[in-house]
Amino acid sequence: MSEWSGTMIKCFTGGGIRFVTYVPDKVLIPLIDGFQAHPGVTAFSATREEEAVGIAAGASLGGAPAAVLMQSSGFGNIPNALASLLVPYQLPVVLVISERGVLGEFNAVQVPISRVIRPALDALGIPHVTLEREDEVEFLVTRTLHQCHRTQQPAALILSPRLTGGKMEG
Repeated sequence: MSEWSGTMIKCFTGGGIRFVTYVPDKVLIPLIDGFQAHPGVTAFSATREEEAVGIAAGASLGGAPAAVLMQSSGFGNIPNALASLLVPYQLPVVLVISERGVLGEFNAVQVPISRVIRPALDALGIPHVTLEREDEVEFLVTRTLHQCHRTQQPAALILSPRLTGGKMEG
């Protein structure tokens, strides 16, 4: 497990996250494996990102603090679920988005969505931070989780390739 993912898992579990749903992504494997191995967390795969958001919303309504893991390209599938479910019903679900389409991206189709993630989150009033360095992960994740749960609003953590190493061609 990488240092950044271990720190995130510690912050999430220490911050009360007990339910994680995700759409598989190579960059997210350290988080997925860590959450699946954690005895206090229920973690499983969804078939689409909006399904993952809906499941996490249900968990949150049922009293299980939840998070959703996805790749940036999958973010394009969820604005309606955010705008019609998480935001108006003030559900404190944390989104973790592995960023593609930047810093030497090899796949041209990944680039356009990377340009709209932050503006879309801003338009929906969803606070977000980009994690770029291991030395800032604990502070930013802990503070984001705290704000999310205290304000009863969703929040997003964007994982920069500067932190994760990104996905390389091949």
